[in-house]
Amino acid sequence: MKPGTPIPPPPAGTDEPGGPARGRGGPARGRGDRRWTRGGAALAPALFVVLWSSAFVAGVPGVKAAPPLLLMFARFAVAGVLLAAYAVVTRARWPRGRALAHVAVTGLLIQAVQFGCFYTALSLHYPAAVISLVQGLNPVVIALAARLLGETVTRRQALGFALGAAGVVLAVADRVSLSAWGIPLCLAGLGGLSLGTLYQKRFVPDMDVRTGTAAQVLVSAAAVGPLSLALETPRVSDWTAFGGSVAWMVLVNSIAAFLLLNSMLSRSSATRVSTVFFLTPSVTAVLAWLVTGQALHPLVIAGLVLGGAGVLLAAGRPDAADPPRRAGRRAARGGADAGRAARVSPRVSGSRSP
Repeated sequence: MKPGTPIPPPPAGTDEPGGPARGRGGPARGRGDRRWTRGGAALAPALFVVLWSSAFVAGVPGVKAAPPLLLMFARFAVAGVLLAAYAVVTRARWPRGRALAHVAVTGLLIQAVQFGCFYTALSLHYPAAVISLVQGLNPVVIALAARLLGETVTRRQALGFALGAAGVVLAVADRVSLSAWGIPLCLAGLGGLSLGTLYQKRFVPDMDVRTGTAAQVLVSAAAVGPLSLALETPRVSDWTAFGGSVAWMVLVNSIAAFLLLNSMLSRSSATRVSTVFFLTPSVTAVLAWLVTGQALHPLVIAGLVLGGAGVLLAAGRPDAADPPRRAGRRAARGGADAGRAARVSPRVSGSRSP
């Protein structure tokens, strides 16, 4: 190849020149990654929040037809088998050793603890809007614990968290009720979601989303199944409602939504990813209005607008509102430029000296 000839782009499915090699089942670094950056990164959060919020609507007939832990066991077991089959067909790399243990912990927290608690509260007739309200506070918990991941919350992000939290409260302000069991269950579910998100980002941030998600739900099924036998009477009163609820939660919530969530976590900070949960209470109310005909109150619309503004601020790029960080980056770039100049200058001066 002659000097000055441009390097041709890599063929589809190969690594970019100069980049790290892509191992079997490892994170993509080639053209597929660029496609995610340009298109998927913009659409994934909006699609995720719709898919995620639909779980509350789909869960109502499910907990009426069967005990909540039995419903969760069916969801996790079926989703795990389907995801595992998909991972085998696509030859995805399975986690092993310590990585597998970390994936199992995230699965128990995000899947078993979160949904086991939330759907148990739902079966006790605790309002789905209030459950989604508690879940919508996940970004606040993530932001408070961001130091564990070495992440910094800027002033712009802090304003976004404040607007998002206000939107969450407005979305369910006229439907909040108290319950002796509902509040502890919702707080435990929120703890599982937040701790699981932080744990995954800390210990297995680059896990394969196919095998990682499959392992998470299979471990959760193994944990929830015995609990259902010990604490519940595993009986289904309406197989049509039960089957429809399980099918929706498996295909939409456990597979599609969690593949999106794990993909976003592998490409962005936990703080930014968690901001989409600000929208879940409002989107849940909108879906309930479309599916069940529940009234859509003005406060819900106001909460949706505020929550959207909070997401845009908290998930956006840092700007001039964070001058120390920007100044540090400029200083680092200046130091790098000075270092390059120092390396080049001896050669230049030497060519001109006698």
